[in-house]
Amino acid sequence: MSYADVEGLSVALDGAALRVTFDRPDRRNAIDDVMMQGLVDTFTAAATDEQVRVIVLAGNGDHFCGGADIVARNAAKDAPRPRAGAIQRRLPVQAHHLIPLVCEIQVPVVCRVQGVAAGIGFSLALAADFTIAADDARFWEPFATRGFSADSGATSLLPRRVGEVRARELLLLGRELSGAEAAAWGAIHAAVPTGDLDRALADLADRLAAGPTVALGLMKWLLHAGRDAPLDQHLRNEAFALELSSRTEDFREGLAAFREKRDPNFAGK
Repeated sequence: MSYADVEGLSVALDGAALRVTFDRPDRRNAIDDVMMQGLVDTFTAAATDEQVRVIVLAGNGDHFCGGADIVARNAAKDAPRPRAGAIQRRLPVQAHHLIPLVCEIQVPVVCRVQGVAAGIGFSLALAADFTIAADDARFWEPFATRGFSADSGATSLLPRRVGEVRARELLLLGRELSGAEAAAWGAIHAAVPTGDLDRALADLADRLAAGPTVALGLMKWLLHAGRDAPLDQHLRNEAFALELSSRTEDFREGLAAFREKRDPNFAGK
């Protein structure tokens, strides 16, 4: 499967890793409508691409993502005023379509965060399976300081990661978190010195890309579905996932490696 760059977004398949990079460094990699559609299209395509075993989301330049580019959307002074309800019509096919794609796609998603991760940039870091940040990165929910309410799943993802008390501090008071604080709060996987960021990301992405892709994807599904499912339904889901994963080539390889006392060589099938 081929992947196309769009303006402000670079997409490249590198072996088993799909590398998706925000590329508007002069705008702190703020996401405009073209980039948003590119992200939705990329994750939709990757969901059925057998070559993809890990997705790496990063930002070019000094920052990960400064949020949605609201300034660009409202820059044209002579543009006709949108009809009432424009936001609630747009979000379900843009940001509110992207975040569930990141959460539910059955391959691991890893974020690399340097500089600012604000608004939807913060939400993407929360939705990813693993986020590794520079310890001096800045995570910020700017909504209240700009006079409007949060979107991109922030009011759902944050309480689940850091608890309601801390989520209120971030959302209602607009507190910024450093990368080190975000890791200590459990909002992200890890924070490392800036000079170690690329190595830490590569080690994790390589490990996930070499893993049993079907089993990892099913466990990711179980983690998300299990948040709201009653126990009996969740146990049925676990049985279903185990049935599927135990039919894979990687399951047979894992058993063989155990018997032969060696590391497994998973093919992602």
